[in-house]
Amino acid sequence: MIKDKKVVIVMPAYNAEQTLERTYSEIPFDIVDEVILTDDGSNDNTLKVAEELGIRDIQIHVRNRGYGGNQKTCYNRALELNADIIIMLHPDYQYTPKLIASMAYLIANGVYPVVFASRILGKGAIKGGMPLIKYIANRVLTFFQNILLNQKLSEYHTGYRAFSAEVLRNINFNANSDDFIFDNEIISQIFYQGYEIAEITCPTRYFKEASSINFRRSIIYGMGVLRVSMMYPFCKWGWIKSGLYQ
Repeated sequence: MIKDKKVVIVMPAYNAEQTLERTYSEIPFDIVDEVILTDDGSNDNTLKVAEELGIRDIQIHVRNRGYGGNQKTCYNRALELNADIIIMLHPDYQYTPKLIASMAYLIANGVYPVVFASRILGKGAIKGGMPLIKYIANRVLTFFQNILLNQKLSEYHTGYRAFSAEVLRNINFNANSDDFIFDNEIISQIFYQGYEIAEITCPTRYFKEASSINFRRSIIYGMGVLRVSMMYPFCKWGWIKSGLYQ
């Protein structure tokens, strides 16, 4: 715990057998109370590795529900366990677990209710091997999102996120997509409810075993990002209604 607040790590897993052990071994268990791993229908030995590592709370999707569906199971389970601070850590070792303490303390001390680890602050993205086309797309989408959502984030597309449980209880994340666009829908919900998001610099790693979506899925994701971003101000102004913000 940190300041009597229960810290829970959630790991949305899909075919992570080659990287799960490395990721898990760097989790700071001096402050982390529970680890939840949700296996989204993996067809490798992710479950076997998780059990061998001693992860006690394993949620299983018999059929693949998608990245967003995986997160829903993770967050709902963390809330069931009465977590106070919930941190999503990808088990593909793309993000370093060594930032968990820094992210958790910002929330535990009441500085911010949400903390993102940004690959764009500093030079971590390119240095870590982010493909140039992904970097450019990230910057372009973030530029438009900041305008439409009236914010100043350096990146909307990081998968390394920490939440106060209060935030997750007060937004309707279960209404979000089960696909990758979940990540941007939940950001819009956070801002819609008036919460702030802090960012810290995060080095990242791009390598063969790290998760990445293909070009077609990237295009679909980008279109979804624009759709959510353009819908947000109209909902904020009361011109239209969306189940995301109810």
